[in-house]
Amino acid sequence: NTYPTNNILCSSEVCGKKPGVMVPIPQYPLYSATISEYGMAKVDYYLEEETGWSLGRKELQRSFDEAQKTCNPRALVVINPGNPTGQVLTRENVEEIIKFAYDNKVLLLADEVYQDNVYDKDSKFWSFKKVAYEMGEPYRSQELVSFSSTSKGFLGECGIRGGYMEVLNLEPKVKAMLTKSITAALCSTTAGQVAVSALVNPPQPGEPSYELYKKERDGVLAALKERATLVHKTLSSFEGYKVNPVQGAMYVFPQIEIPPKAVEAAKAKGMAPDAFYAFELLETSGICIVPGSGFGQKPGTYHFRSTILPQTDKLKLMMEKFRVFHAEFMKKYK
Repeated sequence: NTYPTNNILCSSEVCGKKPGVMVPIPQYPLYSATISEYGMAKVDYYLEEETGWSLGRKELQRSFDEAQKTCNPRALVVINPGNPTGQVLTRENVEEIIKFAYDNKVLLLADEVYQDNVYDKDSKFWSFKKVAYEMGEPYRSQELVSFSSTSKGFLGECGIRGGYMEVLNLEPKVKAMLTKSITAALCSTTAGQVAVSALVNPPQPGEPSYELYKKERDGVLAALKERATLVHKTLSSFEGYKVNPVQGAMYVFPQIEIPPKAVEAAKAKGMAPDAFYAFELLETSGICIVPGSGFGQKPGTYHFRSTILPQTDKLKLMMEKFRVFHAEFMKKYK
């Protein structure tokens, strides 16, 4: 084991500093909440919106080095495909991240719950486990935890809660403690456990249910691909919008230019400008989006997250109502 014992992820201080967990910005808020709950430090690293929400080693290293002034960075969260940003990492990017994690001795936490949801013809999902194994030593021995879920991905049954993690190369004493803490908690529901079994053991060619399974799976993914294209094309036509293609997952995260008058109106109400925009949209059209300020964003920029989940006919109606709202909003505040 190349990892020093005092680099194990935990909530105790080392050398008077809290352990830190590196998370992407924009990020899924569950991570910041969990980090806070366990008394650790959140370490932000920024995805590069200008290049399709890409992730570079230079930014990871900047974030790591800066964080060392106030905490001990011990883990790196990577969400691939991205939530809320919808990007899919290239294999070269995954290799780069693995090398960074190994060189800086951080535990790699790979959130891969949307791995089946890839729509861009030039993109492909690469699991961190597969790439690390194919890279050989020493990267094959990288400490890694991979996550998947039944309530995401193409199964998409958000009411059925079940998921799993695969833990690789973890220091034995830490793994023993992790196992102890998990067994002390309640398990998921029976329905959730059945769903996990279906997720990891899908019907195989030649089995009675395979053709129906394949038809339903391919139908769901094809419909999501159509919706991803529709949402990107529609929002890209709006004044003041910058929208990266939805390569994967279930979300779009556009950047919007909010007019100064609207910024002032938001300030008068004690609201963030993107939250003000979101509430105006909700009250005017009934469309619910999540302000980008809830996920984190570069200072001075405004975003929101919306899903691509509504059925295509309903999504078209939603996009038209959205278009009308935005035109009126710009007319009102420009």
